[in-house]
Amino acid sequence: HGKSTLTDSLVSKAGIIAGSKAGEARFTDTRKDEQERCITIKSTAISLYYELNTKGSGFLINLIDSPGHVDFSSEVTAALRVTDGALVVVDCVSGVCVQTETVLRQAISERIKPIVFMNKMDRALLELQLEQEDLYQTFQRIVESVNVIIATYSVEDGPMGNILIDPQTGTVGFGSGLHGWAFSLKQFAEMYAKKFNIQLKKLMKRLWGDNFYNAKTKKWSDKKENSNVRAFNLFVLDPIYKVFDAIMHSKTEQIEALKTKCNVKLKGDDKEKVEKQLLKAFMRTWLPAGDTLLQMITIHLPSPVTAQKYRCELLYEGPHDDAIAVAIKNCDSEGPLMMYVSKMVPTSDKGRFYAFGRVFAGTVATGQKVRIMGPNFVFGQKKDLAIKPIQRTILMMGRYTEAIEDVPCGNIAGLVGVDNFLVKTGTLTTSDQAHNMKQMKFSVSPVVRVAVEAKNPSDLPKLVEGLKRLAKSDPMVLCMIEESGEHIIAGAGELHLEICLKDLEEDHAQIPIRKSDPVVSYRESVIEESDRMCLSKSPNKHNRLFMRAAPLPEELPEKIDEGKEIFPRQDAKLRGRYLADHHGFDVNEARKIWCFGPEGTGPNLLIDCTKAVQYLNEIKDSVVAGFQWASKEGVLCEENMRGIRFNIYDVTLHADAIHRGGGQIIPTARRCLYACQLTAKPRLFEPMYLVQIQCPESAVGGIYGVLNKRRGQVNETTNNPGTPIFNVNAFLPVNESFGFTADLRSNTGGQAFPQC
Repeated sequence: HGKSTLTDSLVSKAGIIAGSKAGEARFTDTRKDEQERCITIKSTAISLYYELNTKGSGFLINLIDSPGHVDFSSEVTAALRVTDGALVVVDCVSGVCVQTETVLRQAISERIKPIVFMNKMDRALLELQLEQEDLYQTFQRIVESVNVIIATYSVEDGPMGNILIDPQTGTVGFGSGLHGWAFSLKQFAEMYAKKFNIQLKKLMKRLWGDNFYNAKTKKWSDKKENSNVRAFNLFVLDPIYKVFDAIMHSKTEQIEALKTKCNVKLKGDDKEKVEKQLLKAFMRTWLPAGDTLLQMITIHLPSPVTAQKYRCELLYEGPHDDAIAVAIKNCDSEGPLMMYVSKMVPTSDKGRFYAFGRVFAGTVATGQKVRIMGPNFVFGQKKDLAIKPIQRTILMMGRYTEAIEDVPCGNIAGLVGVDNFLVKTGTLTTSDQAHNMKQMKFSVSPVVRVAVEAKNPSDLPKLVEGLKRLAKSDPMVLCMIEESGEHIIAGAGELHLEICLKDLEEDHAQIPIRKSDPVVSYRESVIEESDRMCLSKSPNKHNRLFMRAAPLPEELPEKIDEGKEIFPRQDAKLRGRYLADHHGFDVNEARKIWCFGPEGTGPNLLIDCTKAVQYLNEIKDSVVAGFQWASKEGVLCEENMRGIRFNIYDVTLHADAIHRGGGQIIPTARRCLYACQLTAKPRLFEPMYLVQIQCPESAVGGIYGVLNKRRGQVNETTNNPGTPIFNVNAFLPVNESFGFTADLRSNTGGQAFPQC
């Protein structure tokens, strides 16, 4: 959609790259393969400082350019955690896609305020040659569909207030990143305000929606009549259309007239240019994209001081009234340090990483001693905790970094010297009273896995070392060793894995690698309650467990995955109330949930439904351990379970503690859980992609053919109004998706573009 291209104009405004290069340099695509493939793979951060006027009031904007491809949505999540506002780029030719919706949903659930930019207007004018009214309708449709998404996922009277976008208030920008020009209604309202002698806000309201102006009688009306024209078309689009028309048809007299009218002074060699090049130079001078975006960002996106007030409760795991929470809410640079590291950025020095994150409270400085708390840290214990000094703090500037003495709260920074103590994410603090910041939840899960081995067996240690580094460098990749001794890498999709393996081969391990075909992981579940009570005796025949399994209600597994309303470290009474109100649980049972699994956070529940059983609490730990083991490796094919509740109905135990130890109970519990699953009609779930394919009408048949061959199901086929393009939405099993793109292109003559 042109996110990196658009970023360029902001970077050039800050004086880092030349204005004429903006739009082609893609400054934030730092890696070689990013430049070659023309896609962003890793999110890149830049700190930009702007001075608005000479009085010395400047803005510091921390900008993160993130990828758009669904395989890298973990990078987007990592970027959202450390920012307060989002500039959502929508292609005005193809409209709102699946990915736009996913990103908006993530942003709103992290409480991040969105503003929208309609990109690629040059295509709408030059390729599609749309009429003014059609273009207005296209914009109107995009604004509506974005607002529908926002309204679906946000609460109107929530802590952020009303976050719907509206061109009349200036939260929507229009323009072209490639040509480096952009405007919001505010710019045009400023041009006309003097002429009409109307206040800015009033005029901005009139420039959008059903407001029509009659040039002869100079009257406004809200109905369409013969002689009046929609204000947006007349005052905003018409001048732009005139410029495009005059320049593309080389009408020199008109061009000169327009130059004086728009007060555009072209410099040096820009005067010699013709057609497209002249158009770029003209539009860039008249409506510079940097200024517009900057204005939108500074006026409509919140500063850290306002944003942290309402984001604190989502970010901090501890009590919301302790000293640390207060410091985060007030964005207090004097308070105790709280910093969240959201990802690791590889340095030029092989095998070392910058820890990249955001300071939420206090100030982080070079040489400061901090507590480094990993994701498994539990308050009051020493697990996953290190106390080490920070070697250097640095500013991230795209491909360059600059050393800096200290970074106050609300800012984004990189740290040197803590990478050895964190795997991917973590919390840094100076206070020993601090709890962790909440873990990030990704919208996709790593389901595609490949086995890798070194071509030369003597390189094995290098491979192991390389896998460790790979696990650090990507927020979502999983590296593990199977029981058979194979090394497994799991990623979100084909493209994601391809990039990871390439990195492993070239950067992290630097050895030739052999890889297996990709395999997909499944999930196990049940669809009915167990048809009988399952009993299992311990090896010494003194203890018995009675259990049943049943499926969880619809949508509950997704809620647990999201971790917003239901999560393991929650007050049992609150959780019981929520489950009883929303998912029809019995309140007493809902309060007696022993644990979630697998990994203590997964979407399966172990519930104690017993009445008056002796010694039950003494075997709780053993049963929970058995449950974690069973739910991680189900009975069907040793995959994770999903969406099952196991109810313990009765337990008979031996009176002597020695006869009911872990060795007796854990295997018994696991056997009993497996029996429950087998008697409750077990099922396998496979992961599916939601694919959106854009193509001309003639190619729709070819698409159906490819999808049917691969067990796909088509949901809907819609036409983009005003264009000959059709959108096909379909579900495609991940297992069948390998080589899907190539197959699709060969069957449709390269006319179809899939997006997962």
